[in-house]
Amino acid sequence: MAAQARLICASASLCDGGDGFRFEIERHGRKEPAFAIRHHGRVYAYLNRCSHVPVEIDWQPGKFFDHSGLYLICATHGALYAPESGACLGGRCGGRGLSPLRISEHDGQVFLIEGEQ
Repeated sequence: MAAQARLICASASLCDGGDGFRFEIERHGRKEPAFAIRHHGRVYAYLNRCSHVPVEIDWQPGKFFDHSGLYLICATHGALYAPESGACLGGRCGGRGLSPLRISEHDGQVFLIEGEQ
């Protein structure tokens, strides 16, 4: 299957360290929650699932960053993740990071890249 781009949101809806954009992906025959955020000018996307226990990490819908706007934080466990890689930075994530998704940004839009490259 060739890679396909699916529109997620407008680029303008993601601000550095601000609210993320929630969406769903189909994975293994099931719909799973995911999100996109902007950090240092770039867009990143991950499954919306803490690596400690499979719960959504946002503390309110679309609120993924801690109060400093520098780190992603799991509202349930307080685990901190690096926005640019999803790597575990501390807390109950036990060294396991978030699951990244392939994303592309062009022409004022953010796209999820699905399938093979």
